Amino acid sequence: MVVSQRPGLAARKAATRLLAAIIDARTSLDGLTDPGGGHPQFRGLDARDQALVRAILMTALRHRNAIAASIAARLGRPLPEGARHLDHVLHVAAAQILFLDVPDSAAVDLAVEEASDDPRSRRFAGLANAVLRRLAREKAELAEAPEGPDWFRAALADAWGPDRAASIAAMHRIEALIDLTVKADAALWAERLGGVVLPTGSVRLVSPDGAIAALPGFAEGAWWVQDAAAALPARLLGAIAGKRVADLCAAPGGKTAELANSGAIVTAVDISRSRLKRLAGNLARLGFAAATVEADLLDWTPDDPFDAVLVDAPCSSTGTVRRHPDVPWTKTAADVTKLAGVQARLLERAVHFVRPGGRIVFSNCSLLPEEGEFLVEGILARHPALALDPVRVGEIDGAEEFVTGEGFLRTLPDMWPMATPQTSGLDGFFAARFIRSA
Repeated sequence: MVVSQRPGLAARKAATRLLAAIIDARTSLDGLTDPGGGHPQFRGLDARDQALVRAILMTALRHRNAIAASIAARLGRPLPEGARHLDHVLHVAAAQILFLDVPDSAAVDLAVEEASDDPRSRRFAGLANAVLRRLAREKAELAEAPEGPDWFRAALADAWGPDRAASIAAMHRIEALIDLTVKADAALWAERLGGVVLPTGSVRLVSPDGAIAALPGFAEGAWWVQDAAAALPARLLGAIAGKRVADLCAAPGGKTAELANSGAIVTAVDISRSRLKRLAGNLARLGFAAATVEADLLDWTPDDPFDAVLVDAPCSSTGTVRRHPDVPWTKTAADVTKLAGVQARLLERAVHFVRPGGRIVFSNCSLLPEEGEFLVEGILARHPALALDPVRVGEIDGAEEFVTGEGFLRTLPDMWPMATPQTSGLDGFFAARFIRSA
């Protein structure tokens, strides 16, 4: 006879399993929770429980160090060897108790039952019960701890100094709102969707009512989801109507859509067939057309050079921590160095795809100069065929504070202070523009 599980237990077990995969195996949260190819334990849940699991994981990762310190303060001594599963169970429960609108009794009881059900943690069920009940009683005494792993905190401090790093870290504790790029009339869509128009023309949804796909304008392709910072690099190509433009590493297609909306004749190149399929679906909804090419950029050569090229290169994604709090926990300093090398090779390759006199824009969503300012300095020193085409203050309305003295575009999450911390900020992004000389 099959005994049904207590309601909510399957969701907590899935959250524990996925948290272990993220922390111990450095697996991305988006990959684990993908509706089509995610973890089977997650895909087996109904939509409501899937949303709960994502909320638990986002919270547990965003506040991981504070949760760990709060648990440790109530343990008295470190967890024994072999209690790794219990540690994840406690983090999942603590995230609910300290930060989510879940009854404390439910969070505690389900965690104890989960520990009792697993041979790795069965002997610790009483300990889990005592620690979590005490945490629930003393939740007002949340421990303070600097968030993120050591390597990430050190990298931010080295790049921006301790004070700016602390300001960035404070923004990382606040989940980012959803930004949209609209085809036309941002003010109209901001009014219809209950959002605000940002200085650069993106629309920020303050309190979206329901799923994104159910909002007005989605089905008819009036707008697409894209962080305000991510919408800037394509605009650095200038007037591109009627020009042949390549979008390299193009999927899922937000920048491709921008280029098409500007009137360019776009070729979107990506190494991933599945991501190109998603790009094609997005363009179809928006009513845009673009040629697509499945290719490794290091092996591919276009038949004819383009007028302009956008290289939005794969990177550490450290600029997107507000949206993806798993990033610091699934990357390492060695990953940053490796990715910077990949980006340099892609940019060097892209030089050969553009005609003499044509523009190249290089961008990524990293906060770290190793993938931005330092990388570009090295490229310019090695390649006389490339000349920096500095971004000018005032070139893009509302982006004045993002233009550096070197002529780069650099956004940081603590920029754009607005009425509330929740409505402030944007993703971290870097962009540089070049001209290919003859």
